Amino acid sequence: MEVHPVKYKHLFFDLDHTLWDFETNSRAVLAELHAEFALMDHGVSCEVFIPAYEAVNNSFWVAHESGTMDRETLRALRFRQALASLGIHDNTMAARMEHLYMERCPVRPGLMDGALDLLNELHEKYTLHIITNGFTETQGLKLNASGIRHYFAVVLTSEQAGVSKPSPKIFRHALRSAGAKVGESLMIGDSARADMAGARASGMDHVHLAPAGLHDREATYAITKLDGLRTVLLQR
Repeated sequence: MEVHPVKYKHLFFDLDHTLWDFETNSRAVLAELHAEFALMDHGVSCEVFIPAYEAVNNSFWVAHESGTMDRETLRALRFRQALASLGIHDNTMAARMEHLYMERCPVRPGLMDGALDLLNELHEKYTLHIITNGFTETQGLKLNASGIRHYFAVVLTSEQAGVSKPSPKIFRHALRSAGAKVGESLMIGDSARADMAGARASGMDHVHLAPAGLHDREATYAITKLDGLRTVLLQR
């Protein structure tokens, strides 16, 4: 891997699954909801409930990012559909779960391993920013709860931009907001579809964080954990 860290001045991070540990935080809240709503009384174990919810949520987010599902529909239907897939048809329960999930999940503080130490080091040498597919209020809560909001000069959500990654428009919007040039900017994210393809289409170099090792072959750099950024950005 050829490394040219000196040319970068601006680092643009994805948030969920890249810095904020979405999976761990979300699953902790889902486990709480499973117990509070006594889903075992319906014959549904936590090991079944969480994957069922995640499958629905992931499919809904793909639809939202493609512009075929709005925020209100996503939030109104994801728990309802997940429960229905498990044989539980209770819209009141689904609505209450959604409310509690949105109340609790964004304020959980869990970060990806090594994220805080890395941000401390990078902040001394680069200007840091966020580009995230998500709702402005929710993503703001995550940044504040995890104590990392102060590291970032620009935080741009898809809700603010009016378009989601991988559209080049959100990347160009972020570059303009940061006063950054494409050639001096680097995108870091976990999604080949949203982060890597979008950055590539906008002309930005990009780092694919893929813990499972399934890297985007066209990515400028590929790492399996955040600590791998040190090789790209901190070693001279």
